[in-house]
Amino acid sequence: MSDIDPLLQDSAEDLYEFAPCGYLSTWPDGTIAKVNATLLNWLQFERRHILGRRFVDLLTAGGRIHYETHFLPLLLTHGKIDSAAVDLVNSHGEKLPVFITANVRMGKDGAPALIRITALDARDRRAYERELIEERRRAELERERVQVLATTLQRSLLPPSLTPPPGIEVDAYYHFASNFDVGGDFYDFFPLTDQRWGFFLGDVCGKGADAAVVTSSTRYTLRAAAVYERDPVAILRNLNSVLVREFGAEASRFCTVVFGTLTCREGGADVELASGGHPPALVLRADGTAEYVGTPGGQLVGILPDARFVSARVRLSVGDTFVLYTDGLTEARTGTGSHRYDNEGALLEFATKHAPTTASGIVGALRELMESFGSGLEDDAAIMALGIPPHGSS
Repeated sequence: MSDIDPLLQDSAEDLYEFAPCGYLSTWPDGTIAKVNATLLNWLQFERRHILGRRFVDLLTAGGRIHYETHFLPLLLTHGKIDSAAVDLVNSHGEKLPVFITANVRMGKDGAPALIRITALDARDRRAYERELIEERRRAELERERVQVLATTLQRSLLPPSLTPPPGIEVDAYYHFASNFDVGGDFYDFFPLTDQRWGFFLGDVCGKGADAAVVTSSTRYTLRAAAVYERDPVAILRNLNSVLVREFGAEASRFCTVVFGTLTCREGGADVELASGGHPPALVLRADGTAEYVGTPGGQLVGILPDARFVSARVRLSVGDTFVLYTDGLTEARTGTGSHRYDNEGALLEFATKHAPTTASGIVGALRELMESFGSGLEDDAAIMALGIPPHGSS
């Protein structure tokens, strides 16, 4: 041992403290129990300011939601996670992108005793990813590659299927205005409990990769927030906070959204929804009438820090159908000049003509209507309908 260079005779503590990656350990409740000097240096914190805090306090708002709803359950279930991308926040409020790998140390009783987390600096990787995006934009000059890219990305932003609970029918349709650009409309329908389901439909400003970034963030945030928030207005506020924080400096990164919950009841269902600047929903009743669900005054999502959102409640009975849509439908050009389809209430008249109907029935009818507009349908358009079909109908 005497001929080994002293520089190579690091103690285990030196190897831990000054490793080229960040280390920290937390108790099972997330409280930080130990942290190395490397991570403290990255975050510009003193050790006393870190110990005793929760690990999620070091994450951005979006990262906190993702960690608590996705990464942590995987970690506690499988005992480890590998290369999860999150953003830490340093003492000055600046984001530090990292990849975290973690595992669980089990106690003698077989329960989790300690969570060990390794953080790798991902700033260079993120810069490299931004360069790739720029290369992708330049590659859009190649028409065939652009079409493949746009089609694949668009499909990834829509749910592969909509599976409703027994007694409820759900159907949707998306009109793509272009095969060479990614649209900003989106929708989803997903379970929250055995009797309660969440749904949303919205429209992001713009098109292309920028719109896809906002769409992806919006869909993820809504689904994540719905796990722990019951109030649709609170869920839209959560989304607004995330979009303002992430994209606030870019005025075009906003959207309109309707978020709602459907709760199955004896002989029907209750719908509670909140709207942020989105066109009003429609209800087609079993008695042959149709009406708008009024949500006036809801503001755009992602622009104002304290945006106002409006809520409404609807009771659906057997034979009733609830319809959401984006303004690509109502603003389609008809005839010559600047006349729009719904300038004079044509949509409500159309809905009344087709009531009563089923979810698939009204979606099919609206699809035929949009196809009849031809080139007048200039924007993407999304439709989603929820209904309680008469007993014995499919």
